[in-house]
Amino acid sequence: MKSLAELAAIREKMQGKVVLREGSGDIRVVVGMATCGIAAGARPVLSTFVEEINNRDLAGKVTVSQTGCIGICQFEPVVEIYEADKEKVTYVKMTPDKAKEVIEKHLIGGKVIDEYTVSNI
Repeated sequence: MKSLAELAAIREKMQGKVVLREGSGDIRVVVGMATCGIAAGARPVLSTFVEEINNRDLAGKVTVSQTGCIGICQFEPVVEIYEADKEKVTYVKMTPDKAKEVIEKHLIGGKVIDEYTVSNI
């Protein structure tokens, strides 16, 4: 870091990501980030959700957070999506590309991608 302006720019860039993770949107995306999830690749999945939701201006509608072990380690990375008055959807064996597809089809389009869910295993 070379200047106060550079520090301020970093702070502003990261502020959106922090707010996104602490928001109170109608849809909640929860990524399993226990040791098993991280080892299976959950960190890039979480980053993809945070970045894509921020880039698509969905921060007011969607909250992204992380949790510990979800209990189905053999299917990691696991992502759960909670929506008011709807049943929880559990996506398994997620990748950053699948995360982008979930954002497009499920979070924006309203259609669950059945082939990525735990009920389809």
